[in-house]
Amino acid sequence: MTEMDLSLIKINTSFYYQKIEGLGKKITHMGKVFFDKFEKIDSFLSNLIIRKHFKKELTIAHSLIIEDNRVENIVFDYNGRNPEKFYHKAQLMLREEGFINFTAYHSKTPGHLHLYIHKGHTELNEAKRLARTLSVRLSQTYPTEWRVFPNDEMPSEFNILILPYEIYAKERGASWARHL
Repeated sequence: MTEMDLSLIKINTSFYYQKIEGLGKKITHMGKVFFDKFEKIDSFLSNLIIRKHFKKELTIAHSLIIEDNRVENIVFDYNGRNPEKFYHKAQLMLREEGFINFTAYHSKTPGHLHLYIHKGHTELNEAKRLARTLSVRLSQTYPTEWRVFPNDEMPSEFNILILPYEIYAKERGASWARHL
C-alpha cells in the first residue's frame, strides 16, 4: 500500500497513537472496564513512521475524530469469517443509501476488514447517529460481526483505528449511478 492509498482516509496527521506493551491504562466507561493499549503521541505522523508501520516494526493508529469534534469517515470494523460476503452486502446497502465513496482495507488480522465510508466533514453526534443507523440497516441482511465507529459505547479515546495495511476494494464516484 502506498501513502496515496492511505490519503483516501484523510487522516489528521498532527498526532497519532502508538501501541504500547502490557495491559495499558485502565479506563471505566458506562460500567465497563477498558484497557487502553495505545499512547497518544503529540507529534507529526510522518511518512517514515507510516513506513515503519507497514513493515510491522510499529503499530500506529489514527483518531477518527478530527479538530472541532468532526469526523471524515464512518468505519465498519468487520471481524467475521467471510469478508467477501460482508463487503458485497455492505456495498449494496451503501449504494442504496446514497454513499458512493467508500474503501475497504485489510486490517492486521487476516480476513478482517475496515470499511471506511468517506462522509466528509460531519459533526460527531451526527456521525454517531448515522453510524448506528447504517449498522442497524446492515444487520437486517447480514449477521452482526462488526463494530462501527464512531460510537458512544466506548470512551472517545477508543474511537481510533490501526492504520490499514492494504486495500481490499474501493468504490469511487457514480459510474454505476447512471443506471438507476
